[in-house]
Amino acid sequence: MLYVILAVYLLVMLGIGVYCRRKTSSVSDFVLGGRSLGGWFTAFAYGTSYFSAVVFIGYAGQFGWSYGVSAAWIGIGNAVLGSMLAWMILGKRTRIMSKQLNASTMPEFFEKRYNSKSLKIVSAVIVFVFLIPYTASVYNGLSRLFAMAFNIPYSVCIIAMAVLTAAYVILGGYKATAINDFVQGIIMLIGIAAVVICVIGGKGGWSAATAALGEITDKGVEAGTLNSLFGPDPINLFGVIILTSLGTWGLPQMVQKFYAIKDNKAITRGTIISTFFAVVVAGGSYLMGGFGRLYGSADADTAAATGRAFIEKGANGKLAFDSIVPAMLKAALPEFLIGIVVVLVLSASMSTLSSLVLTSSSTLTIDLIKPFMKNEMTEKKQVLIMRVFIAVFLLVSVIIALNPNAYITTLMSISWGALAGAFLAPFMYGLFSKKVTKAAVWTSFVSGVGITVVHMVIFSLGFFPEATKAAASLKLNMASPINAGAIAMIFGLIIVPIVSAVTKVEDPERASEIVENCKKELSAEN
Repeated sequence: MLYVILAVYLLVMLGIGVYCRRKTSSVSDFVLGGRSLGGWFTAFAYGTSYFSAVVFIGYAGQFGWSYGVSAAWIGIGNAVLGSMLAWMILGKRTRIMSKQLNASTMPEFFEKRYNSKSLKIVSAVIVFVFLIPYTASVYNGLSRLFAMAFNIPYSVCIIAMAVLTAAYVILGGYKATAINDFVQGIIMLIGIAAVVICVIGGKGGWSAATAALGEITDKGVEAGTLNSLFGPDPINLFGVIILTSLGTWGLPQMVQKFYAIKDNKAITRGTIISTFFAVVVAGGSYLMGGFGRLYGSADADTAAATGRAFIEKGANGKLAFDSIVPAMLKAALPEFLIGIVVVLVLSASMSTLSSLVLTSSSTLTIDLIKPFMKNEMTEKKQVLIMRVFIAVFLLVSVIIALNPNAYITTLMSISWGALAGAFLAPFMYGLFSKKVTKAAVWTSFVSGVGITVVHMVIFSLGFFPEATKAAASLKLNMASPINAGAIAMIFGLIIVPIVSAVTKVEDPERASEIVENCKKELSAEN
């Protein structure tokens, strides 16, 4: 049954890619779907790019285990801050300004908004480098689920997934991705609802399950905290909410969805749909993960005595968080529903992967290769190069993902911290203010990438004092790449206005014209 469900799904995905190939002839078609997609398709493309195996397997498992039912706050933050407010604040202005500037990628936006080719080149390099670990984290989560359901080796799962994703993205570009995202989004909504009902119902319903969760004690977890409103560690919980919610505002693969939408009416419709999607998918995933300790235990004796799955430690000696959700699903779901869940996570992961590889390949082609070509590149040649880079990008990320000891949450946090830390502030402020300077953009780029990389080096090499209990507690908060990513974003939001206030806009008339034209068109369309 599992194999039949999976085969039907894959045939549908490939069929959509073949169908859309006939309608993909130009760069705009391949990268943005001709800027003609409506609210439903764009909202589902946004949501399915947002939530993948990274959330369902990695984040839901780790943070559900750590925070209990309070992990559901992460899903609420994703819905309100990461979806609704992102669409309301960024959506319309991004669509109008990117169209006025004739920008197809975020690096191209930086070049034309701030009149700097150097900004385009550097931001393109940042995009390519830091999208790779995010892509690897998506492979990681899906492969663990496939290993549980089909007993297929981890490496085989990764390679097969890369080949399938490459097939339909190379064939149909953004339009194929958006149509597939719509189909995948429907599967995700139905699947998440079914899983949450089974997980909670399998432990006697909400009251019994939360009561049992409240009785659990562990290192750093007191009785009654895992079923409390804010959980055992509200400070780190807040850091996760900021990274996973505010981060979408500065991620090129997310913001680019607004470039492709048809009109402002579609954005209004998409805001509602996207928010509902996030509540169900993200809220449901984190809530499900909150009951992980009822289905698994890190102690072999406790697992044997209670009938729970034993969650083993990885090669690094730490709890294998990425194994928690697969163990839960195996214990809580009937076989036919496991097949649906496999397709659910495959749907989420392939949609995210397709968005990542399309963003990376278009950035490399349009922002790095094209400017250095002596002869003018034709539309056909640009699309061909993008298709080649899709294959290259997937190959590199596969090599990284073949290291199963890297946690999903760590890989994603590094990626989101660097990208959103560098891009969020200059992108958002650039939509609204004519006073943002080139120097401020450079400062944000350096600080976003710098905080992420320096943090990664310091804590991966262990350069931190642990002489006192206070120092150890401080390390626990500071060593988290999630908190580092959140700090990078907030620092960018603070430093860009400050630097802009003490430096000059190189061409104030041009900057003013760009912002004012955007305001006029926005007023006219409203």
